[in-house]
Amino acid sequence: LPISDCERKAAIAAAMIRLASICLVGLASGQVAGDDSQEAMRQQVAELERLVASQHEQLLAKREQMKEAKSFLLEAVQQHKQENEAARRLTAAAATTTTTLPPSIHGPDNTDPTKATTRAYTDLENTKGALNHMWLILCGALVMFMQAGFAMVESGCCRAKNVQNILLKNLTDVCMGTLGWWFSGWAFAYSGPYDGDYKANGFMGHESWFGSGFLEYKGSGQFEPTTNMMNWFFQWAFCSAAATIVSGGVAERVNFPGYCIFSFVMTAFIYPVVVAWTWGYGWLAFVNTVGYMDFAGSGIVHMAGGVGALTGAIIAGPRAGRWERPDDFDPHSLPLIVLGTFILWFGWYGFNCGSTLGMEDIATGMMAASVAMNTTIAAATGGLTVFLLRLALLKKYDIGGFCNGCLAGLVSITAPCGNVTCSSSFVIAIIGGCLYQLVSMVLRKLKVDDPIDAFAVHGACGAWGTMAAAFFDWGAPFNTYSGWSGFSCYKYESTECYVGWRWKGVMANSAEVLAIAAWVAFFSALVFLPLRLGGFLRASDDVQEAGFDAKKHSPAKAYTMETAA
Repeated sequence: LPISDCERKAAIAAAMIRLASICLVGLASGQVAGDDSQEAMRQQVAELERLVASQHEQLLAKREQMKEAKSFLLEAVQQHKQENEAARRLTAAAATTTTTLPPSIHGPDNTDPTKATTRAYTDLENTKGALNHMWLILCGALVMFMQAGFAMVESGCCRAKNVQNILLKNLTDVCMGTLGWWFSGWAFAYSGPYDGDYKANGFMGHESWFGSGFLEYKGSGQFEPTTNMMNWFFQWAFCSAAATIVSGGVAERVNFPGYCIFSFVMTAFIYPVVVAWTWGYGWLAFVNTVGYMDFAGSGIVHMAGGVGALTGAIIAGPRAGRWERPDDFDPHSLPLIVLGTFILWFGWYGFNCGSTLGMEDIATGMMAASVAMNTTIAAATGGLTVFLLRLALLKKYDIGGFCNGCLAGLVSITAPCGNVTCSSSFVIAIIGGCLYQLVSMVLRKLKVDDPIDAFAVHGACGAWGTMAAAFFDWGAPFNTYSGWSGFSCYKYESTECYVGWRWKGVMANSAEVLAIAAWVAFFSALVFLPLRLGGFLRASDDVQEAGFDAKKHSPAKAYTMETAA
């Protein structure tokens, strides 16, 4: 550091003090006035001057040394700073490169981080990915188990002489549905190309035929899986459910080969396009500012299946003797109907709760819990509503009506289960139960033969549930709209909720109901009508009278106990 003025003054003061001390000593000894004393004084002053000069030179030398030390220190500090900055840039660049690289189960594909094109999954990504896969595989298995419930309900509602044929169609729906979904269903519904978040053409995809791209070969004997396999499995279960709903509406009079054709077309094309418009981020997702809201598929799955069932029932015509001998067409097994209803109710937790599409954080877990609560309340309320209505109308207990009421409540809550309160689910189920009863009576009045009330349960209540998702959105009391935002609301500038947007949701869901109903009705008729005109759809009256089991199956009947017939 440079020598300050204070240091310089201190050195001069020290010299002056020394000179004063010499003078005082000389005076005290009486030698100051003499010549010898003066000479001695001059020598002392000269010596003092030499001393001051020497001290000054030393101070200058020290100042030069301090300057050199300061310069060296500044250079060292600057170099250290530059090295740290370079290290930080390198670390930041490495971190950015690492996080932007796609993850791989095999980790980095190059030991040099600057040349790697993949990275390892982080611990958090590993945990979330494992939880999501476990959740969707479990829920998908529950939805698949609903096929057993459909089989029990449908076979129980029909006559004993056709039970094997009913079960055959249910098995076929699952198997044909699997192949249809694999061949082209997934490609239409969920594949690209995408323009940002939405389908490029807004209508349907045309990639990933036969599951292509689900597993990629990386070279060196390594394969890279994708999450598409998990999603394919979960969505396949929904696709099969939509087709199975139709089988109940055309039961006991449709030939098996003709029904197989429809089942394949339904799962390979008709239903997948409906999914492409909605869950696949097609045009209904951006039809207006908020888009449609159908959490688990009241409209997408159930209404689609119900409309297909109604179309098939009308084109196939009533069962032979249905309106002339109505008592001959009573359900043959209420125990099967009740068992099937409980299985369906159980599987519905996979259907609705699984539609969170993951289980990676507490917010998703709480949403699944809310969905489960709403689903439970709606099932119970719908069942009791129809039970009381039938009791008032018939003055007797109707277990079959009770079961269909539970299903009506479940269908009604499927779309709004993720954005309504539990009190709203109670009201939605009451309205759904009443609507089911009304539509069932109207179809009978019109002599439309729907053996299991497939349209009344799934079609009518599916449309109602879709609209209820907008009407009863839990933001409605506050004049906000949540929709797909979960426990939040649609916001602008990420701070304030949009006000009055519920009616945008009503308009979007109205478009969903109309579009799905028109699409499914048109293409179902396009399949059923040529089959009917060509004589491939409807079984002859003789086959219907004798029973499909006796005419078409081996063994000739489903039960060995005579009392079951």
